Amino acid sequence: MRYITFTPWKRGATALEHTWQRPSWHCRACGRAWPCAPARASLTDDGADRVSLAMYMWGNLDRAMTDLPRRPPAELFHRFVGWTHTDQPVQA
Repeated sequence: MRYITFTPWKRGATALEHTWQRPSWHCRACGRAWPCAPARASLTDDGADRVSLAMYMWGNLDRAMTDLPRRPPAELFHRFVGWTHTDQPVQA
């Protein structure tokens, strides 16, 4: 079994990579709601273990719910976790 460690900032990364910006949870590179399509593709590009990915995204969901208390919980769940359990490949 392969374990993946997810980090928003990889060694040698620039600030323009598709990572989140708190407290808005928008992408630093494209300004769309994070995880944007390029971020989702990046998170799944190495054949990531979907359970580990879902756990990582659940942690982000927890932080986002604190930063975005007026957003509907179902919307945030779908945005952060719901997409991790699809069999379809993620495209940027």
